[in-house]
Amino acid sequence: MKKTLLMPLAISIIGLFSTPAAFAQQSTLDKMKSSGAVTMGVRESSGALSYTLGDSKFAGFHVEICNTVLRDIQKQLNLKTLDIKYSPVTSQNRIPLLQNGTVDIECGSTTNNATRQKDVAFAVTTYVEEIRIAVKANSGITSLNQLNGKKVATTTGTTSVQLLRKHERATGVNFEEVFGKDHADSFLLLESGRADAFVMDGSILAGNIANAKNPADFRIVGEVIAVEPIAIMMRKDDPTFKKAVDDSIIKMMKDGTLTKLWDKWFMQPIPPKNARVGLALSDSTKQAWSSPNDRPAEDYQKK
Repeated sequence: MKKTLLMPLAISIIGLFSTPAAFAQQSTLDKMKSSGAVTMGVRESSGALSYTLGDSKFAGFHVEICNTVLRDIQKQLNLKTLDIKYSPVTSQNRIPLLQNGTVDIECGSTTNNATRQKDVAFAVTTYVEEIRIAVKANSGITSLNQLNGKKVATTTGTTSVQLLRKHERATGVNFEEVFGKDHADSFLLLESGRADAFVMDGSILAGNIANAKNPADFRIVGEVIAVEPIAIMMRKDDPTFKKAVDDSIIKMMKDGTLTKLWDKWFMQPIPPKNARVGLALSDSTKQAWSSPNDRPAEDYQKK
C-alpha cells in the first residue's frame, strides 16, 4: 500500500477549485476504486492520537486505526494497490477540506457534536475524552477557578473554546484567552510563559507534556471540565463509506485490536522520543467500545 504526503499548498489550491457538488454524484468508495487513491487528514500535534514524526511521516492511535480501516476497504474493493495520501489539517480547516473532497477521511482528534453532525459524519466513537487543564508544576494552580486574571491557552477551532467561555459565564471567573493555531503552538504558549494554563483534551495535554524538553515541569490538574466522544470524521451523506469504516472499526473493537493499539500508543514508549504518555484506558472508552455508537457530545452531557 503506497503512502504519499499531500502538501498543504497543494491542498489549498485543490480546495479552491473543489466544491461539495463536485463529489456529490460519486461516493468515496467509488472514488477510491476509480482513482486507486485516498486522502487521509492527519494532525501534526494531537498527542498520541495523530502526530508528525517529521519527514512527511505521521503516526498515532487514530492514524493506525485509519490505516487498518483503509486496508480493509482496499480488500473489499479488490484493489491491488491503494495510494494513501497524508494531508495535514488543522482544527480550523478540517471540516471544509472534508466537505470539498480534498480529504476523504479525517483521523485526528475531532469531537463528535450535534453542530458538526450537520456538516459531516462521524464513525463510531473510538475514544471518550476528558477536557482538562495543563499548568507548570510550580504554578500553584490546581483548578480552573484559580485562573481569575490569568492567561489561558487553547487551540483555535476546538470545542475547548466554547467550554472555556461557558465556564467563564457560569462561574464569573474572568481570564484572558490566548489562542494557538494548533496544539503544539498552544502548548508553546504555556511552555514559554505566555499563558498560565492550557485547556484541551487530556490525551493531547499528556502527549505534549511527554514530548516536552522537561516533562516534569508540567502537570495536568483540576476537575474534568467536560467529557466528549472523539471519532474519525467523514463526508456527510456517504452511507456506503461510513458503513465500511464503521464495520472495520467495530471488528477491531470485538477482536481486541483496539485494546492492543491503545496499549501501544498510550501505555508504551512511542516515537520519536520514546516517551510514554501513560494514559490508561478509561471506563467511558471501554463502554463506547462495548456498545458501538456515533452519539454526539450532547448525549454524554445528559448523564
